Amino acid sequence: MDKKKIVATVIVIGALIMLLVIAFSNEDEQPASGFEAHKVIAHAMGGINGHTYTNAFEAFVANYAQGTRVFEVDLLLSADDQLVGRHEWSGNMSKLLGQLDVLPANKQGVVLDFKEFMDSPILNIYSPIDVEKLLDLMQHYPDAYIVTDTKEIKPELINKQFTLLVKAAQRRDPAILDRIVPQIYNQSMLDEINKVYSFPEVLYTLYQSKDTDEQVIEFVNKTGVDITMPVGRATKSFVKKLKKAGARVYVHTVNEEAEIRELARMGVDGFYTDFVPEEDLINISGVR
Repeated sequence: MDKKKIVATVIVIGALIMLLVIAFSNEDEQPASGFEAHKVIAHAMGGINGHTYTNAFEAFVANYAQGTRVFEVDLLLSADDQLVGRHEWSGNMSKLLGQLDVLPANKQGVVLDFKEFMDSPILNIYSPIDVEKLLDLMQHYPDAYIVTDTKEIKPELINKQFTLLVKAAQRRDPAILDRIVPQIYNQSMLDEINKVYSFPEVLYTLYQSKDTDEQVIEFVNKTGVDITMPVGRATKSFVKKLKKAGARVYVHTVNEEAEIRELARMGVDGFYTDFVPEEDLINISGVR
């Protein structure tokens, strides 16, 4: 066999080996499923008719109809310790939700009791939710996931909020809890939540955190939590290190396609957004 034939044979054999390696590698790769299969998290149940922060029943339904399956919901305690869907108890939020004429002046910017909250329509037409209405949605839409934003960092309040949530879900169907993803605001909060229930997925959100990048990475290595952070903290280096540690990485809140494309190329896995449904994300180049 002459030299040219030997070289050609070696090249062919090498190519076959590469094809086999690729084939076996692809067999090992399983498509993401469940919560991890989705890239969009609808912020505060998602925007509706140009409005944000509503946490409204109708916002969930509208965004679900557009293909979104993961919904962040703000859950606060009412004055009588019921869990309700509200971003904050401020006068500005009452104004944003169009409730200045619904509530008397002395109820603007204060914590409402359950009846006051549920009897106050959002922007005159949308329905406020409590934990029971939230669970109604989860039962009616069995492929939907909820990401909690409970705000509180005091252990006794964390315990109260998650006890209410877990007990309400367990009364209906304990399997619902597999579709609830708590956000934690510091490392110790994970232990507080685990005292109530060990959720299969947890997101460590960094918007309140004072941890350094190195401390966050160490926590990921130790606990296996995923990470979400403001856009401004998402650097290529930090994202790469988090993913190497095994975390899925999310950013908030992003509504522009160009920014989503840039973050996706950086390695970001998912996006909290008001107005970009899951179905539209597949049309953005650079997002896989």
